[in-house]
Amino acid sequence: MSRETDRDTFEYALLRVVPDIERGELVNVGVLLYCRHREHVAARIALDVDRVRALDPHTDLDALRDALDAWERAVQGEGPAAVLSPGERFRWLTAPRSTVLQPGPVHTGLTADPEAEIERLVTRLVRPTS
Repeated sequence: MSRETDRDTFEYALLRVVPDIERGELVNVGVLLYCRHREHVAARIALDVDRVRALDPHTDLDALRDALDAWERAVQGEGPAAVLSPGERFRWLTAPRSTVLQPGPVHTGLTADPEAEIERLVTRLVRPTS
């Protein structure tokens, strides 16, 4: 079997916005994905401002966008994350936190194409279905 058709395990977590921590309501805004065998870590963000505003019209969208940008830079290995391996970056980003921007639980699967997989997950789990 060629490497192109092999399926490898991958892990993923949803990235969620929880505008009011005490209420616990959330909006999925992205996916973090890690495939150890391919040393591949990626993030895809799809911020739907209307959905966030529906939960809390006073959400600081500039601060939220800055936080999302920081997560994307960390996934790419920029800043303090530069010294971390792809797996360490994924573990660091998926560690539980009590902030407005939170990772969900880590799930697993099999894929032959991590980039296609993250696009499938964002389409299914993050983008509105209308």
